[in-house]
Amino acid sequence: MFGRRKKNSSVKDGGAAEQVAGGVGAEDEYSDGADDAEAAETGEFAGGEQRRVNLPPAPRPDGPWDVSEVPGDPAEGRVDLGGVFVPGVEGMELRVEVAGDAIVAATVVLRDSAIQLQAFAAPKKEGIWGEVREEIAAGITQQGGLIEEVQGPLGWELRAQVPVPLPDGTRGAQLVRFVGVDGPRWFLRGVISGQGAVQPESAGLLETIFRDTVVVRGEGPMAPRDPIVLKLPTDAQMVPDGVQTEDQEGSRFSGGMGQLERGPEVTEIR
Repeated sequence: MFGRRKKNSSVKDGGAAEQVAGGVGAEDEYSDGADDAEAAETGEFAGGEQRRVNLPPAPRPDGPWDVSEVPGDPAEGRVDLGGVFVPGVEGMELRVEVAGDAIVAATVVLRDSAIQLQAFAAPKKEGIWGEVREEIAAGITQQGGLIEEVQGPLGWELRAQVPVPLPDGTRGAQLVRFVGVDGPRWFLRGVISGQGAVQPESAGLLETIFRDTVVVRGEGPMAPRDPIVLKLPTDAQMVPDGVQTEDQEGSRFSGGMGQLERGPEVTEIR
């Protein structure tokens, strides 16, 4: 069962929290078109300017995977969303994030936890996760949140307390984990929320989903940090947010959970 969600800024949807992590996918000096995209991938720009040099992507012995690294059919055991193949897990619900007319992220809801997956283009020879962590941390800190950078099961990650408005007008905090991995010309970010963020030791299955995700970057020129656009599977059933369908209980993605209301977001999607 697929839920379709659009970005908005209502208190119920945690609109304030959506602003804290605009580092990936935000406008920058090298996102103006195909020519700039090719230059940015090599670190060279007109006028002799260069970006700050980042470290090469770290090895990924346990994934996530580039489509070229997967033997056989990458759709076997995974949901084909075009730009990413998301592992199918018993009892999960799969949602998509919509920006305009484009699908740019997928969220796997599993019992009382969730992980949002979003893939971005990246330079050929540089990883961007270190830089992105700094930007996310700065954004959350500026809004009064707390950040801890730790070495977790998926590598370096941010564990954050993000300020969010509550329905009664007061302010609370949402616990969130930002994880990320640099791949060949792409970057995959995961945002873990719910119990998997409150008790990270309980997030093993979400972490496995992240590791086993396959990214399809494509060969065309893209500016670094541009989101890799996704698509719906041909047999997907779209339902508006908050709507429950009669056959949802039998969906292989719903697990009998019902359509959940959208929780506070902690990412900004262009």
